[in-house]
Amino acid sequence: MPIIDELAGFAPFDRLTAAQRGAVADLARDVTVAAGTRLFEEGQEAEGCWLIRSGQIALETAVPGRGQVVVQTLGAGDVLGWSWLVPPHRWQFSAIANAAVAAVVLDTDRLKDLAEHDPVLGYPLALGLLEVVLGRLQSTRARLLDLYRGPNDR
Repeated sequence: MPIIDELAGFAPFDRLTAAQRGAVADLARDVTVAAGTRLFEEGQEAEGCWLIRSGQIALETAVPGRGQVVVQTLGAGDVLGWSWLVPPHRWQFSAIANAAVAAVVLDTDRLKDLAEHDPVLGYPLALGLLEVVLGRLQSTRARLLDLYRGPNDR
């Protein structure tokens, strides 16, 4: 399936026209990653937006007294990477492939330029990415509440 057609299946691109999705597809490349591969570390400079076709990616964060904790596992149809859009452009989580991953990765330097120069594309793209951020926030909140629940809190 051509990348332009795949973009329509990912939330950040639902609001874009076919022509706008075509412009975004021009910034995409196919990638595969082996299980166990660390994609990036929390705090590193953020670049790339991953559209997961298959496989699993665990998002981890350091929790005081508990070490690295998985806060969410992403799979087919999920979007990984919004930190490139918001200063200071640092990853908010670490990411590791739990299983082999096939994905489309967008060149986010070029995507930022495209969005800045074309607000008719940039605004709906930003709204779509905000939906991803809100979903990630809710998932992380639920996971952390579960981690900190006491044995008598059930």
